[in-house]
Amino acid sequence: MTEPTATLSPEEIAGRALVARTSFQKEAVWLPLLAMQHWNAGQMAIEGKTFTECVIEGPAVMAVMTGTVFDSCAMGTTTDVRNLLYRPLSNTKLAGVIGVANCRFERCRFVQVGFTGSDELLEQLQGGIAPASALFNPSGTPA
Repeated sequence: MTEPTATLSPEEIAGRALVARTSFQKEAVWLPLLAMQHWNAGQMAIEGKTFTECVIEGPAVMAVMTGTVFDSCAMGTTTDVRNLLYRPLSNTKLAGVIGVANCRFERCRFVQVGFTGSDELLEQLQGGIAPASALFNPSGTPA
């Protein structure tokens, strides 16, 4: 007698496809959903993906890990970029954040996303983040 083969639900199939993707272009990406699909697949961080001209949506706090690059991105709408940055109180594992490693964000716009990481990273982001209005015109297209 043979065991019946398990069938995946449409949601499981879509989730696995999302985790398998390495490239996202000109689309809205809901960061909490992407993280949850990775966690369901046993991956505790989003890793090895390229996002080009995407809108990365929260609400979320992104833990920026090794190898992650931001190129010409609008990190959020604020008059003080420090409002987007969160400094961890310890150097151990962080809880309640979305880890992102070895990812590339090119000309993306972040909406309702905060950022955390090492002191060096936070200093770098503080010095190099341009307000969204500097990179995008009111229609949301690159300036």
